[in-house]
Amino acid sequence: MEITLQNILDAAQRIQPYIHKTPVLTCQSINEMSGIDFYFKCENFQKIGAFKIRGGMNATLSLSPEQLKNGIATHSSGNHAQALAFAAKTLGIKAYIVMPQSSPQVKVNAVRGYGAQVIICESNQAAREAALQKVVAETGAEFIHPYDDYRVITGQATCIKEFLEEVPLLDVVITPVGGGGLLSGTSLGAHYLKPSLQVYAGEPEGAADAILSFKSGKVEKAPFINTIADGLLTTLSEQTLGIIKQHVTDILLVSEEEIKAALKLVYERMKIIVEPSCVVPFAAALRNKELFKGKKVGIILSGGNVDLTKFAEWFPAV
Repeated sequence: MEITLQNILDAAQRIQPYIHKTPVLTCQSINEMSGIDFYFKCENFQKIGAFKIRGGMNATLSLSPEQLKNGIATHSSGNHAQALAFAAKTLGIKAYIVMPQSSPQVKVNAVRGYGAQVIICESNQAAREAALQKVVAETGAEFIHPYDDYRVITGQATCIKEFLEEVPLLDVVITPVGGGGLLSGTSLGAHYLKPSLQVYAGEPEGAADAILSFKSGKVEKAPFINTIADGLLTTLSEQTLGIIKQHVTDILLVSEEEIKAALKLVYERMKIIVEPSCVVPFAAALRNKELFKGKKVGIILSGGNVDLTKFAEWFPAV
């Protein structure tokens, strides 16, 4: 299905009573040190601590009473899981969430806290999909994919709509990329609302599938997985890649050290809690300063569901 501007406007209206309109922050010291005019859209302050509530809520609210009666189900390492658990609790229906063993405990606890039933599986895509199929067969729950779903992508597109309403003069927007729901939604929203806006993505070198897919034109797997950005480990889908190929300018890679440095900068200078996946686009802008110098660059800070026990590992005492 082709997603229209009207679909995005309808989604924004549909989910508005259930989500926060998140603030846009700036930081003078970061702007001075980088030579870039940064605007940070703080989805880390969103309901459930991440942008995923937009897509999860839009998809759930788009279902008929008949589709909702047996509940909803998905597989997710964290933020989409929380989004559907929250949506189910809000609407008084059941949620069945398949989560890999590698999911941060803070995210598993949050999903259970919303009253969803959590099914733990092995940490690979095949195990996630097999466990989910079993759940759907047993319960009759409606499957809402974390990103390969036009209702989810449309919901994620509402973030750039809000962003441009607050900062209409943006030249560039950069999002993280995992499965591509936020990136495809953002690029579609930009295409309709401000065609001159350039859309980029940041991706970890340790989970570099989207850049390969972007270049080859077909869904590729990452050559290796090794990153602290646990929210970006999934591959694109045919649907998200199709939109990204059309509307995204480029995908920029960053190293683990650059992710940690960006994380530290946000903590120290902006005094806000963000998760590693969330600063990947910021790290990409800092790595490519010449590309963005003097421009108004929007960064979508995608979430703040960070496992605080990991701090000692990420930032060992000097």
